[in-house]
Amino acid sequence: MISADELIALVRPYNPKTNEALIRAAYDFGREMHEGQFRHSGEPYFSHPVAVAAILTEQRLDDATLITALLHDTIEDTKASYKEVAERFGDEVAMLVDGVTKLTNLQLNSSETKQAENFRKLFMAMSKDLRVILVKLADRLHNMRTIKAMRPEKQAQKARETMDIYAPLAGRMGMQWMREELEDLAFRVLNPEARASIIRRFINLQRETGDVIQRITGDMRMELTKARVIAEVFGRAKKPYSIWRKMEEKDQSFSRLSDIYGFRIITGTEEDCYRTLGAIHQRWRAVPGRFKDYISQPKTNGYRSIHTTVSGRDGKRVEVQIRTQQMHDVAETGVAAHWSYRDGVRSQNPFAVDPAKWIVQLTEQFDGEDDHEDFLEAVKLEMYSDKVFCFTPKGEVVKLPRGATPIDFAFAIHTRIGAACVGAKVDGMRVPLWTRVKNGQSIEIITAEGQTPQATWLDIATTGKAKTAIRRAIREEDRARFIKLGRELARSAFDHMGRKATDKALATAARNLRLGNRDDLLARLGSAELTGREVVQAVYPDSMPKKGEKVDARRAVVGLLPGQSFDRAPCCEPLPGERIIGITFRGKGVVVHAIDCDRLSAYEDQPDRWLDLRWHDGSHPAVYGATLDLTLSNDAGALGRVCTLIGETEANISDLEFVDRKPDFYRLRIGVELRDIAHLHSLMLRLEAEGDVASVSRVRAPAGQSRSGEKAH
Repeated sequence: MISADELIALVRPYNPKTNEALIRAAYDFGREMHEGQFRHSGEPYFSHPVAVAAILTEQRLDDATLITALLHDTIEDTKASYKEVAERFGDEVAMLVDGVTKLTNLQLNSSETKQAENFRKLFMAMSKDLRVILVKLADRLHNMRTIKAMRPEKQAQKARETMDIYAPLAGRMGMQWMREELEDLAFRVLNPEARASIIRRFINLQRETGDVIQRITGDMRMELTKARVIAEVFGRAKKPYSIWRKMEEKDQSFSRLSDIYGFRIITGTEEDCYRTLGAIHQRWRAVPGRFKDYISQPKTNGYRSIHTTVSGRDGKRVEVQIRTQQMHDVAETGVAAHWSYRDGVRSQNPFAVDPAKWIVQLTEQFDGEDDHEDFLEAVKLEMYSDKVFCFTPKGEVVKLPRGATPIDFAFAIHTRIGAACVGAKVDGMRVPLWTRVKNGQSIEIITAEGQTPQATWLDIATTGKAKTAIRRAIREEDRARFIKLGRELARSAFDHMGRKATDKALATAARNLRLGNRDDLLARLGSAELTGREVVQAVYPDSMPKKGEKVDARRAVVGLLPGQSFDRAPCCEPLPGERIIGITFRGKGVVVHAIDCDRLSAYEDQPDRWLDLRWHDGSHPAVYGATLDLTLSNDAGALGRVCTLIGETEANISDLEFVDRKPDFYRLRIGVELRDIAHLHSLMLRLEAEGDVASVSRVRAPAGQSRSGEKAH
């Protein structure tokens, strides 16, 4: 916890005329009131208000706001009263502290109707003095920075509230740096694996390409020097959550995402901004549709800047923001720039908006909404840039992701309506089903009896609910086709064992697998819910051949300590013949990774857990799983021929999943059990040579996560 002197030292550089005595008095009063109170981490509770005040000094805020931060929990959590705070520190501070207390007491994670009323109260509190929300945002930021001390369920609740309410609000106020940090801190709690994965990808990218930011920054400075423009250039990688959101919106993997770097150029004058833009576009190719001039058309919160995206080194896209120092100050602090100090006086920034006018403009948009739900919807339409809110003909609100279509809207209302959809009207006009819906539109779904979901809808739909319902309907409609395909797969699997797929054998397999009848068995086999191996084993459990068991699979790894067991890592699925590394886990033995596994970067600072291992020489049994990604022509018998080919290479199919279906091709993932890496290469070569196979690659990550393919050679 920083001392009163250290806090004042943070204020003096921008406000030499600060009332040090009053800040010191507030510090002492707050510490006295919170005496004996502790945070979840065990630290004195007063360390939190002090940290909030320190955050606000970064925005160069006035004394009243800083004192409010020091006292913001006194009225709520201590014996201090409004009257006492007013007597000691003035009515202005007391009013601000009371406003923060009321905001803290709002249950913003409650039901939709109550949340609407809380939003209304929140805007009413903001309308009195916007500094209330500035303190509350800093309060939330420090709580998110120290959230690990909370219980897991409390962490999740606070993180969702931050992502839904406080981060968008910070962005709406123009405090983009705070929005990004709040989102990233919430992302760390809500999806830690995804965040860690993106960070690891960054580490690997830097190893492969070196310091791209430094190189591009140097190139930009050189171009500006040529253009005789004096400016500062800063570059940075975007926050993990920002990258994750782009991956989700664009449905792209990290390796295909281009604009993950951002650059900021701070010039001396507005004229230099446009000269800089010319120099950048002359040197690099501008990306169409990615240029915005917020200098000539500022945002309502005072934000001014030129945005452009260009293709930089190696064809990588980079985002460039160009602005003056005064514009930058507003961009960093948003509406808070109105209270910023510089050299002891209120900063006279010509681009800072009047917060009173801004909040009036914002609240006027919602004053006409008498209904609570309509009010909440109006708030969210204003604040949430990644959501689309549309209305049914009866006025009910439907929330969809940006980029959604009427198909998504129909299934969001009810699966039955989605399945029977034949058309849609947007604001009374008939539109194609692939139309991207926009905020505030009224959508009417046209249905027809006898209509069923079409396979092409999978390319139109964007929500998981719609896609799942469409796939289920298509699977049911295609049952007859699956039964026919399943019969061919069963014949192939039984023939491979020298047996016949008779009706009696299939009925026996269905009974042993606890399925209704033979057709149920064949339908599941044809839709890849069962494998031919499982069907054969259900009838002849002891007839499957055992190949090459010279090396015991339980003792296949050399280099383990006596008594240590091992498991293959699911992220890379190492095979005999590949170079491997072991990571020790207390009570869990050793997890074996391939030497080039991305996951190993997480243990770089724990060398004592690493074991240098190798596979036993000799013939291994075909029990080591690997996953293949195949694109296969949608022709009769194609899947059966591939399954037969896999069997002929003495590999076993352990799993089969359809990933995507198109009229001419479909993509699937096949789990196979192999002997070693040579066996894998042999199988992939055979598959690549098969006329029905368009492409084949090895998947090196578990299902449901981002995958990187190892192409067949």
